Amino acid sequence: MADFNTVSQQFIQFYYRAFDENRAGLGPLYRDSSMLTFEGVPVKGAAAIVEKLTSLPFQTVHHKVVTCDAQPSSQSIASLIVSVTGLLLVSSNHLVTPSPH
Repeated sequence: MADFNTVSQQFIQFYYRAFDENRAGLGPLYRDSSMLTFEGVPVKGAAAIVEKLTSLPFQTVHHKVVTCDAQPSSQSIASLIVSVTGLLLVSSNHLVTPSPH
């Protein structure tokens, strides 16, 4: 695997740019077994996750990544665990401090 810190930084930049500009385009990043829990409600599957993300109550959002930690998650397959903390500026110009995601 390439340097996992470089890979994780590139993924984070790609993901949050896509989230900020076109949440509907995130579908290919998820699988049918993927899960998202938002405000205590679990959502499973790529289509359901994209539906949830596109139905959020704000039209525009900007992510500001504050910290990013990554580590390999398997010795047998190329995979990473990435933890990101940061800030969200939503369309109401309200700053939101989410928990790590």
